[in-house]
Amino acid sequence: MPLEESGQDRARTLILPRRRSLLRAGLALPGLALLGCAGARAAEDPFSLGVASGEPGPDHVVLWTRLAPQPRNGGGMAPDPVPVDWVVARDPALRDVAQRGQATAVPEDAHSVHADIRGLEPDRPYWYRFTALGVASPVGRTRTAPRAGAMPASLRFAVASCQQYEHGYFGAYRHMVAEEPDVVVFLGDYIYEASWGRNLVRHHDSPTARDLEGYRDRYALYKSDPDLQAAHAAAPWLVTWDDHEVSNDYANDRGERERDEPFLARRAAAYKAFWEHMPLPESVRPRGASARIFRRADFGDLAAFHILDDRQYRDHQPCQRPDRGGATRVRAGECAERDDPARSLLGLEQERWLRDGLASSSARWNILAQQTRMARLGGGDPPVYWTDGWDGYPAARRRLMDALTETRARNPIVIGGDIHAHLVAELRPDFDRPETPPVAVEFTGTSITSQGGRYRETYPNEPHIAYANGDHRGYVTVALTPGAAQAELRAVASVADRNTGISTLRRYRVESGRSGLLPS
Repeated sequence: MPLEESGQDRARTLILPRRRSLLRAGLALPGLALLGCAGARAAEDPFSLGVASGEPGPDHVVLWTRLAPQPRNGGGMAPDPVPVDWVVARDPALRDVAQRGQATAVPEDAHSVHADIRGLEPDRPYWYRFTALGVASPVGRTRTAPRAGAMPASLRFAVASCQQYEHGYFGAYRHMVAEEPDVVVFLGDYIYEASWGRNLVRHHDSPTARDLEGYRDRYALYKSDPDLQAAHAAAPWLVTWDDHEVSNDYANDRGERERDEPFLARRAAAYKAFWEHMPLPESVRPRGASARIFRRADFGDLAAFHILDDRQYRDHQPCQRPDRGGATRVRAGECAERDDPARSLLGLEQERWLRDGLASSSARWNILAQQTRMARLGGGDPPVYWTDGWDGYPAARRRLMDALTETRARNPIVIGGDIHAHLVAELRPDFDRPETPPVAVEFTGTSITSQGGRYRETYPNEPHIAYANGDHRGYVTVALTPGAAQAELRAVASVADRNTGISTLRRYRVESGRSGLLPS
């Protein structure tokens, strides 16, 4: 979605498919004078990275922006605090104002703003805008959640992950915006710290990110994409991270080539840059190399999202090679460490938190928003398992399946990403007993752009896998009602085409009170 400009007055309007009338607002702005103490010029847009919202609650939402007139040159701001005004309104023209306020963008946080707006009305849309240095931002749209105890008629959410900038354009978001989701759930690999892949469509403009400056510039590059900006401006997001926000296949305090203190310094820089560029509240701000990002988001009594972190607290992947960390492939029965019942992917504290949340949930649908494929999937005889995901932690997966059964959490749905493939499955505590009823269903979404290619086969030894295909890029949409969940696996025609088309590969239905999949 282009950002239209009208002459030297810099009037700007964010154009979104099927929302043109909602987001069209003429914003007449000053000319070419120098703008305040930060030293930015009007010709250098301080809102070059767009606007975003997230963490919707019944009476609150977080509004985000970052002042960055030179986004891939450290931001281009002088080291001074800058006041940033915000307005929240009940209409797209911003005439029916609900609240106004001011935040301060400080250089220590890369001049990012995380305005935690309270006192809003539940279950309704709002529009918002920032103003700083004499310039107004695009207008964004957000939405609050239904109040506690309410049963809304529907909730539509989109699931996205894995957007390697070099592998293509983010045209999938243009179609996602047109589907008008109430919320977008992003499950990790928002950036890629390093270059990789084949037949690159565009290129990172800096080397592998290893320090705070490098991660900040990488986020700025990704957030410069107009389709990604439009998706952030169209709906609130719930976000978590995976490995590439730091480094490939990292686990706890260990990267593929780094361990302990050197790696934790890198992790601290990566976590800080992540928070600076996401619509997250102050409570998620990292403290050094630690940040509590697992949390819950409720949408009345219709849905509860249990947002997980499977990187920060996990045990290291089992049976690592002596010369490196990260994942490997192991044959069943040949890696005793993999079967150790004490091993955890989430960490024991997060496991207890999740179990307690499932036990106390009153939601009709419980959504486990986590990073990767949960269903067992091993090929060959004996089967070979990839150790970076849940197949590397089978005892932890069994504990989670048991928790779903014992807590009697209603209608659990697992959503995931990471594998660059669409995969649909029924989840059982014992995958070797396909005759037993599933305790949950799983929808793992393919990547926005990141290259795939695996998962093209049927899996006769894994009958719980209903569908798996890594040939397509795209996302998943899920429409919830009190009676059913309808999932669509969406696939773009080409990530090399900014104006790509899109199609639906498969549709699945899950009925409330029945944990199995129904084709739709």
